Amino acid sequence: MRIHHLRNATMAIETWDTVILIDPMLGPKGTMPTFTYFRFKAQKNPIVALPDASNAILDKVTHCLITHKHPDHIDAAGEAFLTANNIPVTCSIRDEAFFKKKGLNVVQAIDYWKRIPFLGGYIEGIPARHGYGFVAKPMGNVMGYYLELPEQKSIYLSSDTIYTDDVDKVLREYKPAISVAACGSAQLDIFKPLLMHMEDIIRFVKHAPGEIIANHLEAVNHCPTTRDALRERLKKEALLNKVFIPEDGEVIAFTS
Repeated sequence: MRIHHLRNATMAIETWDTVILIDPMLGPKGTMPTFTYFRFKAQKNPIVALPDASNAILDKVTHCLITHKHPDHIDAAGEAFLTANNIPVTCSIRDEAFFKKKGLNVVQAIDYWKRIPFLGGYIEGIPARHGYGFVAKPMGNVMGYYLELPEQKSIYLSSDTIYTDDVDKVLREYKPAISVAACGSAQLDIFKPLLMHMEDIIRFVKHAPGEIIANHLEAVNHCPTTRDALRERLKKEALLNKVFIPEDGEVIAFTS
């Protein structure tokens, strides 16, 4: 298995004969509005360009998983890519009608805690809570995924979530070999954080039984946590050895 980290939460899982694109935010730098105006510097998003190396793996995409419909996870360019190439899409049952109306080729819609066949293995929808306190309700539904693919390490895509009992259950009971965590600690101009704050990131890493990939970093303007800050905190906690913090365009290879 090879994990291609493209930008933010956009990544590709490459196995023997499939390339699964996750949350395609594919537009050029600065093509979306700022997400904050005064809590953090107002900047049009994405604040970084999609790496040139992305084209090679995008040309190989066979399937797509979408965790939720926020524009930093699927933008207009991502929608256009999926529709132009008629890529089979798997998403939450709560987003199925929305994406079909957009013209996406939705072939599977998953409910929380439902395990269904997927590419010769299985996929299961995992609840995610997009924020602490009240803000989680207007942020809407989000779905994480747990995947078991043939002859590959199991992988948990936690998506945009804080640390919840559901997240803890997957880490402790499912014991994923690889876990992907959104670590940017995103915040809007008001309300509590939308993603795990640093203490819960550390909690996630401590409880994860396998290796972790940290994403959702340094690509959108409402995420204050930097790679360097995360790296320093993990080093202080003696946890850095189990966490990958990839640069945009970086590829991580895992042996089965």
